[in-house]
Amino acid sequence: MGAYDLLKPALFRLPPETAHGLIHRLLGGVQGTPVGSALADRYVVDDERLTVDAVGSSFPNPVGVAAGFDKNARVPRALASLGFGHVEVGGVTAERQPGNPRPRLFRLPEDEALVNRMGFNNEGADRVGERLDRDPLPEVPVGINIGKSKSTPLDEAPDDYLYTYERVADAGDYFVVNVSSPNTPGLRELQNREALERILGTLDDAGADPLLVKLSPDLPEPAVEDALGVVDDLGLDGVIATNTTTSRPDSLRSHNRAERGGLSGKPIESLATERVRFVAERTDVPVIGVGGVSDAAGAYEKIRAGASLVQVYTGLVYEGPGLARDVNEGLVELLERDGFDSVEDAVGADL
Repeated sequence: MGAYDLLKPALFRLPPETAHGLIHRLLGGVQGTPVGSALADRYVVDDERLTVDAVGSSFPNPVGVAAGFDKNARVPRALASLGFGHVEVGGVTAERQPGNPRPRLFRLPEDEALVNRMGFNNEGADRVGERLDRDPLPEVPVGINIGKSKSTPLDEAPDDYLYTYERVADAGDYFVVNVSSPNTPGLRELQNREALERILGTLDDAGADPLLVKLSPDLPEPAVEDALGVVDDLGLDGVIATNTTTSRPDSLRSHNRAERGGLSGKPIESLATERVRFVAERTDVPVIGVGGVSDAAGAYEKIRAGASLVQVYTGLVYEGPGLARDVNEGLVELLERDGFDSVEDAVGADL
């Protein structure tokens, strides 16, 4: 039994957002210290077969931290020391936002899932941009997830996204337009072709590069195809599939299943993997697969379905700080089993 297995019951007795804040404080306390270096010695898997070149960067391994875990870019170096091959910070909005009223984050422990309706709570683009410019960044790539301010009308969204981009532009290795969170009213309406063209075109004209878009798993397939048409027409650099879902599978057992918000974790794993496959079959740009990854087998399934990289959030809550190490060690074994020389060779093997 590992240290996290001993700590987890105590953490799970705390409200989820309180526990998350405690973990952040612990990570912030070791970031940039000898303890952080010791963590890297324990958790980083150094194997060239795991290296992935995508979206303009070289990733030491394909396992990253999804947006939402480090909204304000406070602990990217600490997360890298846990063995993650990239860290996506945010979502960052132009305006500082408190988010939705608490409670707004719920565990579904029987389902290894979370429901959140955080509402893009963050310190705002000015402060987050200042922190990114001031503090040392990790050696792994850093992505920056950009959302729309809640108070901004939909027809003014392009300028809102542009304001945020301009304040974080110098620090990001890639930039993600988030039009798929279910917790900002009207946001997912921006996934239609016309709205996407305006937002992505504005950022493309401003030099945002590499530029990716994050899509909802609830988007109908014809709408996904429209979005991918915009990606191809504008020459964007990648797609993240997927965000959380407002759907509720019948299999859910936890009492929090009725809470409003986006569902993440194990119950959406198959849905997310199928969406990765759907996207990868229809575009040549790299796909980042998110949704339910908590072990090497799940990560490998998304990679074989067409994901060049994968991201975790909920799995980190349930599996603890050894998740990236365990997934990467397992991926090496799976690559050896199937005769692949690298992760890149396995990408899309099942297509």
